[in-house]
Amino acid sequence: MMGKKRRTAKIDSLIGQNTEIKGDVIFSGGLHVDGKVSGNVIAEERGSLLTVSDQGAVEGEVRVPNVILNGSVVGDVHANERIELAPHARVNGNVYYNLIEMAIGAEVNGKLVHRSEANKPKLTHMPESKEENAMGVVPEPAKS
Repeated sequence: MMGKKRRTAKIDSLIGQNTEIKGDVIFSGGLHVDGKVSGNVIAEERGSLLTVSDQGAVEGEVRVPNVILNGSVVGDVHANERIELAPHARVNGNVYYNLIEMAIGAEVNGKLVHRSEANKPKLTHMPESKEENAMGVVPEPAKS
């Protein structure tokens, strides 16, 4: 198939189908969830990937750069790089994303909020002198 590259992720950690974790999971690299996590799932390292299978579930906030979801999440999902919502994906919470792919059958009960680097506020003018403030205005000298 030409043109579409499928991302193959290295799985560094696995939460098996008969496993339940109570507490936050902080990881880097790849995490695959077939079981249940009752807590937040967090990865700040660029390129980190969380995959949740159709048997997997997370009850808590997800903050991972890349997410492939085919299970359920009860909580907000923050994917600052990419999120893929597969046909059995269920999110009860808001989804914050940069790029999104959503299959027929996926369900989001919350808001879809697009976030990118371009959406972040930027300082458009740097002061040229100590007297000039961030608004680009040079204050008048104080009158005595």
